[in-house]
Amino acid sequence: MLNSLVNFFPEPVRPYVMPILAIVIVLNVNLGVCSYLILLERKLSAWMQDRHGPNRVGPFGLFQPVADMLKLLLKEDVIPGHVNKVLFVLAPGISVFTTFLAFAVVPFGPVPENLSPGDGQFPFIIAPGIDLGIVFIFAIGSLAVYGIILGGWASNNKYSALGCLRASAQVVSYEIPLGMSVVGLALLNHSMSIEKILMNQATNGLPGWNIWVQPLACVIFFIAAMAEAQRLPFDLAECEQELIGGWHTEYSAMKWGLFFLAEYTHVITISFLTIILFFGGWQFPLIAEIDSAYTGATVVKVLVLLTKVFGVIIVIQMLRWTIPRFRFDQLMSLAWKGLIPLAMVNVLLVMIVKQFDLHTLWLLPLSIAAFVAAGLMGTQSSRPFARKAVPVVEDHGHGGHHAHAH
Repeated sequence: MLNSLVNFFPEPVRPYVMPILAIVIVLNVNLGVCSYLILLERKLSAWMQDRHGPNRVGPFGLFQPVADMLKLLLKEDVIPGHVNKVLFVLAPGISVFTTFLAFAVVPFGPVPENLSPGDGQFPFIIAPGIDLGIVFIFAIGSLAVYGIILGGWASNNKYSALGCLRASAQVVSYEIPLGMSVVGLALLNHSMSIEKILMNQATNGLPGWNIWVQPLACVIFFIAAMAEAQRLPFDLAECEQELIGGWHTEYSAMKWGLFFLAEYTHVITISFLTIILFFGGWQFPLIAEIDSAYTGATVVKVLVLLTKVFGVIIVIQMLRWTIPRFRFDQLMSLAWKGLIPLAMVNVLLVMIVKQFDLHTLWLLPLSIAAFVAAGLMGTQSSRPFARKAVPVVEDHGHGGHHAHAH
């Protein structure tokens, strides 16, 4: 069917049919999925807090995302008079554009081998064949903070300005452990290509998943990526208790909705990368192997990948209603005193294993030992806000004799 679709177009256009189809599918699916992920998070938080979630619009509240979208579209779009109008309008577009662009090199299914334009194969990736796919994602993802900075600065509001300054400091700090967490993967897989890392895991099956040899890198990557996405407990740039909304205080209607869309698209990208880099991607024993050729095998592989990604999204949503928000000094300390040293230790362990030609499974106990040691060191570190013991002064006066008599 796909071949007939490609052959329907003139010869010069055929190489672009499948990439354009992939773009259309990704954009439309992302928009719909983001809307219903918001409903899922509201339902999940209601279940965790023992209350009712959205249940009025449609059966079981399933039409609530449609109502929310109509509200954003029909709501008055207020632009305060004291803002820089050009940058104020441009900021949400930058955030959405960068998050969608980062997803261009993320496989959302089994990428066919020897893929060539115009051959009728669906690519399951918008931009295949990028050897530095991980670097591309980190480079584009870091640009998303420019939308936040422009939105906060252009608002000409002190709360917004403080929020964008916090966001810039946070992103710069957590980019370092985020990038260092995948250095070990690159050394073990001899590549920075997301597709090649995925194929190496699929070729070796369940024992070849990177989570067995890089558990510490997985933890560092997930925490740093959560901080990059400004998700709780890392949403210091927009916390209502201190900054009444932070960098998007002055935004309303669809421009505020674009910021929210960018955040959830970032969450989806994080979930895909976590599964693809560490949990085998679409590979699953017996039902989705690299040599699976039964009818519907491709659909099963896509469903396996999406199921794994959905599980990570659920974990991210549950963390939002489980862990309290950090103070800003704790946020910075976690990056500079915790994640960055651990990422350096992880790279050092991989280099030792490679240098002495040890089996890669040695990395599992070594990584666990490093993580436990770091936790023990953290518990023994000084607490600057701990209450100090007040020394007891002996009273030698009348009160002392009185107390002694009693």
